[in-house]
Amino acid sequence: MLKEKVMQTIKKYHLVEENDHIVLGVSGGPDSTCLFHLFLELQKEIKFTFVVCHMNHGIRKEADFEEEYVKNMCEENRISCYVKKEKVLEKAKQERIGIEEMGRKVRYAFFEKIAKSEQANKIATAHTKNDLVETAIMNILRGAGLSGLKGTLPMREKRYIRPLIECERGEIEQYCNEQKLEPKIDQSNFDNRYTRNKVRNQLIPYLKEEYNPNIIEAIARMASIIRKEDEYIEGEVEKAYKEIVLEQSNQEIILDLKKFNVLNEVIKNRMVLYSVRQLFGSSAGIEKKHIEDIILLCRRNIGNKFLIPNKKVKILVKNQKIFFIKNQ
Repeated sequence: MLKEKVMQTIKKYHLVEENDHIVLGVSGGPDSTCLFHLFLELQKEIKFTFVVCHMNHGIRKEADFEEEYVKNMCEENRISCYVKKEKVLEKAKQERIGIEEMGRKVRYAFFEKIAKSEQANKIATAHTKNDLVETAIMNILRGAGLSGLKGTLPMREKRYIRPLIECERGEIEQYCNEQKLEPKIDQSNFDNRYTRNKVRNQLIPYLKEEYNPNIIEAIARMASIIRKEDEYIEGEVEKAYKEIVLEQSNQEIILDLKKFNVLNEVIKNRMVLYSVRQLFGSSAGIEKKHIEDIILLCRRNIGNKFLIPNKKVKILVKNQKIFFIKNQ
């Protein structure tokens, strides 16, 4: 049943197509071990190839055993396996960011490096419906807007794919048992000092027990509805952008100030993020306060005034124009 369900997800979102070459992140846990096994099965139906990436974060003593497990699994099935060891704790301290954030940062940098060397067109991760719900809840707790409540997307940037995103963790564990797979269990998943673990191990079970036994399905359904509405709004922002953009290059984007100021407030907020994404490929580092300040600057329309919301970008209002400039 799980294989058919994953195939439906793949077809619905066009996640895996003929002649794709995919980098698959495998930790050795139930989710990624399941996806590895399913990819082997799917190759019988879809002509695609894949290689495996395993990141050893160097935090737990069990990490070396998990690395060997993944390498052996790949060797048995004649799948190329790339492994990297990283001192995540030390790097997190050096850069003064959380361990989870640093782990994700080094992991995705590794995936991208291998994708480039392998000339792979997609990167697959084993995110599940539970991961989607946990992300949505965490974003609610942080006070995120509509985009944050979409949870984890089935496909991001037409490159990152999540074939297990419509499967619950229980279904995956059952599949591993039925197929006699022996995935490794990361004991750090039970350490409730981390926010995600606390949501997974404490908050969701409480919500299931006290409010709704189908809370995973309910929040996943909410995220799906929000995703469709968010796509519609983004479409409207894209249309508005084409009407007000005056110039666009690798170094700067120039918008018509007068046309910007008469936009709906929701579209204005999104327009700031959209413009930054056009310039950098991401709007990371632009927060709600920055957007409010930029909109206020535009509304006041005082010439030669500028803001630098982060080190990367400068926003300048001049000659009835808004300049989004890469900050050198």
